[in-house]
Amino acid sequence: MENKLYVGNLSYNTTEDALRTMFGEAGTVTSVAMITDRETGSPKGFAFVEMSSQAEAQKAITMFNEKTVDGRAIKVNVARPREERPRSNSGGGYGNRRY
Repeated sequence: MENKLYVGNLSYNTTEDALRTMFGEAGTVTSVAMITDRETGSPKGFAFVEMSSQAEAQKAITMFNEKTVDGRAIKVNVARPREERPRSNSGGGYGNRRY
């Protein structure tokens, strides 16, 4: 099992500090990454929390999956590895016009 957790269905009012404090109840939090929209900077409703051990990660899942936080039942599970997405070379962006 990995130490990195996916935390979903977050309220847009939930902060990184709030997650760090909450998950700290399960053990040592090594990092918190709140995912935001690239263009607007607004939260997307999910985050990744990394715990210092697999045992602490499992404890956090047990403690917090389906827990109500800021009025929403959050989802906590082991984060899946990021999938590589192929880059498109078909143009479409500024400066990539084909005439």
